[in-house]
Amino acid sequence: MAGIRAQQKEKTRRQLIDAALGQLSADRSFSSLSLREVAKEAGLAPTSFYRHFSDMDELGLTLVDEAGLTLRQLMRQARQRIAKGGSVIKISVHTFMEFIENNGNIFRLLLRERSGTSAAFRAAVNREIRYFTLELSDYLQAANKLDAQVALLQAKAAVTIVFSAGADALDIDLKEREQLAENVVQQLRFIARGASEFSARLQVKGQ
Repeated sequence: MAGIRAQQKEKTRRQLIDAALGQLSADRSFSSLSLREVAKEAGLAPTSFYRHFSDMDELGLTLVDEAGLTLRQLMRQARQRIAKGGSVIKISVHTFMEFIENNGNIFRLLLRERSGTSAAFRAAVNREIRYFTLELSDYLQAANKLDAQVALLQAKAAVTIVFSAGADALDIDLKEREQLAENVVQQLRFIARGASEFSARLQVKGQ
């Protein structure tokens, strides 16, 4: 019985999360949503909301955590594709663009709350981006045998470029998005080449 109740509670919690995400759009930010709207969209009474979240801020922070996790999982999938052969950068960029196309509202949430008025939301988004960057840095260091600091600098530059491109990709058509992806691929290749050469110099000096 306890297990069934726990499953139902998680199902209802998921309904609230999905309801909030479903109402986000190019014209609606999380801060514009009300508790009543989210509960109604989820098919629940407003009082049911408080069994899962203390307030809208807690729901928002949960959405940010989920957005970061979704993004990291997606890029892990990209690395699995890479393991089967192909361009590391090209596969990573196209996987990210697929994420934008299929999860536009999640990415909008990250973009908006990163520069929003809530300090707690800004800190949460920056934490998720930091996790993503550090994971990418570890991968670059291992895959390309880079100096640790160089790998981190490359990862930070790559994340900045890709997130900026992601913001542009939200409001353009498929053809424009494909061209944008190719531009990003070239930019990341320039950075990767510079990182490789700089790391090699550091390693020679350290011998």
